[in-house]
Amino acid sequence: MTVKFLMTPSCTSCRKAKKWLTENNVEFKERNIFANPLTKNELKQILMLSETGTEGLISTRSYVYDQFKDKINALTIGELLELLETHPEMIRRPIMIDEKRLQIGFNDDEIRRFLPRDIRKSDLERMIKNAQ
Repeated sequence: MTVKFLMTPSCTSCRKAKKWLTENNVEFKERNIFANPLTKNELKQILMLSETGTEGLISTRSYVYDQFKDKINALTIGELLELLETHPEMIRRPIMIDEKRLQIGFNDDEIRRFLPRDIRKSDLERMIKNAQ
């Protein structure tokens, strides 16, 4: 299963995630979201898999967020998606997504969800054995 890896080249977390995916032989297709922005439909798909909704998707550290932060809560979902489509720098990165899983941002533990099940299972068995 190929993971969609949505990133920007200047993002440190994106570089860490790319290195982890490569080192763990996870097949991925890379896409620079500044050069090739996400569409509203792609953003909807991400939000449907998100456990935290728009809060997990929006980068509150971006310059553009500061310009819109007072207005964001009053936007309809359609208006917010349009804003994110127009200003991809407001989107947290990296985003890793496949048919069933989503991860926004880099987290050493959570990224393991993209490993094949048999590898995750053998890793868990090894950790249990080492803990005994």
